[in-house]
Amino acid sequence: MKNLKVIFLLNILVIGMLNFCYAFSMEEHKTLAIGEQAPDFKLPAVDGKTYTLASFSNSKILVIIFTCNHCPTAQAYEDRIIKLTAEYSGKGVAFAAIMPNDPKSITLSELDYTDLSDSFEEMKMRAKEKQFNFPYLYDGDTQAASMKYGPAVTPHVFIFDETRRLRFQGRIDDVENPAKTPKHFDTRNAIEALLANKEVATPTTKVFGCSTKWKEKSDWIVKAQQEWAKEPVQLNDIDVAGIKNLLKNDSGKLRLINIWATWCGPCVTEFPEFITMNRMYRKRDFEFISISADDPAKKDKALQFLQKQQASNTNYIFSIDDKYQLIEAVDPNWQGALPYTILVEPGGKIVYAKQGIINPLQMKKTIIEHPLLGRYY
Repeated sequence: MKNLKVIFLLNILVIGMLNFCYAFSMEEHKTLAIGEQAPDFKLPAVDGKTYTLASFSNSKILVIIFTCNHCPTAQAYEDRIIKLTAEYSGKGVAFAAIMPNDPKSITLSELDYTDLSDSFEEMKMRAKEKQFNFPYLYDGDTQAASMKYGPAVTPHVFIFDETRRLRFQGRIDDVENPAKTPKHFDTRNAIEALLANKEVATPTTKVFGCSTKWKEKSDWIVKAQQEWAKEPVQLNDIDVAGIKNLLKNDSGKLRLINIWATWCGPCVTEFPEFITMNRMYRKRDFEFISISADDPAKKDKALQFLQKQQASNTNYIFSIDDKYQLIEAVDPNWQGALPYTILVEPGGKIVYAKQGIINPLQMKKTIIEHPLLGRYY
């Protein structure tokens, strides 16, 4: 009985310590309050420069927007941020975007609305593609600046006056979907008030978007990896009739099909990219299917490879020795070289076909920009 009491007290102590650590962690990310001074920072940007608070000293108003690549809400606001920056150019208003997320704390399932994560290199890609007209700063390694400002989500706007005191923090406007018209233009209203030397009527608003990915969230990656390892991997036979049914695609989903073999070096090299895409997009209207062109007698070898890859998607092996039947059944335009990849819309239309190794970035972009998926909610 005495030992049980000791164990009970130890459990209470451990729980108390965990709660304290959690509360302390939350306190670290407290959002900067209205009236507080802008914290300084020193961050690299995608344009090759390093920016500090003093880099914007010539501007009467400083607008800092914490945003990122992967978040659908952040992507939905990109064009509006570009428009605001252009509109207030030459009017004493400086814009800067800071990416606050730790890239190592973003799970693949959180990349279901994007083709890019939040690494510095991927930020450069997104900035180039969208032609950002504002500095795009990276704070993903240490998150030192982000912890001082405390953005709750991406995007999260902080607007400072000439003395660099916070006069507004909150949303850009009240409508996420760029195809709809907002009723409240909160960021614009705050800028106009400060330019007119007036008080901001609504200095704080609620924010909506993806939560900031702080470093302590990195254990989610480990949990995700553990869950993937538990998922069953199967390899079923398929014949010509089965392939024709696959290509009809009555699933209502965008169907990515890869034909591969264990003896094909390029196939083996690129296969992990398909596993990544499956984990990114499988919760949406998307599915990945692999078809092995290995000798049916070597099915066990193909299955072992798939198990090593943790390929829990749908997998088939062509059950007929005559591979020319496979070629004709999949696509008459396919010459027969492996790997071969096609993207099939519901109803059977092939919208992408590639003989040889795919470009993973281009493939992800093709998938995410298809009308069945898209970058926004």
